[in-house]
Amino acid sequence: MGLNKTRAARLFAGVLVFGVCALTAPRAYAADEEIQVYMDEIGPTGKIGLDVHVNDAIDGRRTQSYPGEQISDNRIRITPEFSYALNSMFELGAYLPLATIDRDGDARVSGAKLRLKFVAPHDADQGLFWGANFEIGRVNKSLDINPWNAELKGIIGTRTGPWTLAANANIDWAVSGPATGPTTLEIATKASYAINPRLSVGLESYNDFGPIRDFTAFSDGDQKIYAVLDTALGDWDFDFGVGYGYGQPEDRWILKMIVGVPLGR
Repeated sequence: MGLNKTRAARLFAGVLVFGVCALTAPRAYAADEEIQVYMDEIGPTGKIGLDVHVNDAIDGRRTQSYPGEQISDNRIRITPEFSYALNSMFELGAYLPLATIDRDGDARVSGAKLRLKFVAPHDADQGLFWGANFEIGRVNKSLDINPWNAELKGIIGTRTGPWTLAANANIDWAVSGPATGPTTLEIATKASYAINPRLSVGLESYNDFGPIRDFTAFSDGDQKIYAVLDTALGDWDFDFGVGYGYGQPEDRWILKMIVGVPLGR
C-alpha cells in the first residue's frame, strides 16, 4: 500500500533531521561499490527492480592505508542493487551483497547497505526535479576500518530538450569504528545529451571537498571525471563509463558499468 502525502512528508522530514544531526558525527571513508549521479528515477510501484554495479580500478592504489585493507589496484567490485518503489515518491533499496574480486582473483562478500530515496512530484520529461537519498551500511575491515557508515545525498537536476543536468551533494560520516574522522562533503555532477530516446552521452564528475567543518584545497581531495554512455537494448539498460582520477586520487583509471535488469517490467 502506498504512503499518503502526510505520512510521506513526515518520513522524508525524519530522514533529513537524521542527516542534519549527523553533521557533527565523525568522517566516513566511503567505499566505491557504486559510481553514479543520482537523478529522479524510481521504479514501478510495487515492483522489484535490480541494477548490477560493476567497477574495475584498472590502475588503482597499491599500498594499504591500514593493516588488513584490500588495495584497490586491479580490484573488481560487483554489487547487485535491489529496489522496491512504495509509490511514485519513495523507493527502498538494498545493496546486497557488496562483493569484491581482488587482483589475485580471490572473491569475497564484504558487506551490505540499505537506502531510502525520495523524489518530489515533477514532470519526468522536462524541467526541474529534486529529492534526497539516505544510505546506511556495514562492511568488513578489508574495505573500511570503520564498519558502519552512512550518507545523505541531496538530488537536483533539470531536463531541457536533449540535455540533462544533475548534481548531488553527498554528506558522508562514520556511524561507528576505531578510526572515525570528520563528516565530509562530495559534489557529484552529470551533464548528458540524448542522441535519441535510447542513447545518451555525457560527463560525470566526482569532487571531494573534504571535512565540512574545514574544507581542504580542491587539489588535495579525491577528484575523478568520467566519460559515460547510457543506452538500452530491449528492456535492459546499460551505463558505461571510463574515469580518470586527479588531485590526490585513490585510483587513477577506473572502468564502470551499471546493468539495469528488467525484473519488474
